[in-house]
Amino acid sequence: MEILGIDEAGRGSVLGPLIVVGVLIPTKMKRVLQRMGVKDSKKLTFQRRTILARKLRKMFDYEVVSISAQDIDNLRANGTNLNEIETIAYQKVISKFKPEKTIVDAVDVNAERFQERLRKGTEMNVIAEHKADDNYIEVSAASIIAKRTRDEFIEQISKDFRKIGEVGSGYPSDPKTIKFLSNFTYDDMPNCVRKSWKTISKIK
Repeated sequence: MEILGIDEAGRGSVLGPLIVVGVLIPTKMKRVLQRMGVKDSKKLTFQRRTILARKLRKMFDYEVVSISAQDIDNLRANGTNLNEIETIAYQKVISKFKPEKTIVDAVDVNAERFQERLRKGTEMNVIAEHKADDNYIEVSAASIIAKRTRDEFIEQISKDFRKIGEVGSGYPSDPKTIKFLSNFTYDDMPNCVRKSWKTISKIK
């Protein structure tokens, strides 16, 4: 049996894309992942996460859905909220693999509601739980690739704007990110910035 684990990275970020990743894990490989030290990406150092992401990408079939800052802004402007945006991305990954079982980290405060949306949208067996990235190793694997993929986008943004200053983590709580954003007016914000975020609308 193969289980599809799905997780996201960058949901609350004001910079860069939202990344959704699904990884297809044969159940016989769970012990291998445990020995490798696979766990929720938030519990890993940057270096360890980088190493594990490289290994996981080589070992398993996976799918990455990247939703750009501009796409997020456009969708929200048309009345699609963030939960709906992520639901569409999760469904896309599930529909590609059509696994016997899918476990996802619930993005909705109501995990059962999110689970039902995914089940209806894909007609597949889906389990959605909060902290699934911590409780299920398949979702942990997805969280590692998702976080590392987003790290790579932020690294590229940092290179593109190195003359202006550090971009930080990309999250509104990061003083470096806020300082970076202060270099622009609302209308001059780069395409990598989510202009629909409150952090940016305050500048407007």
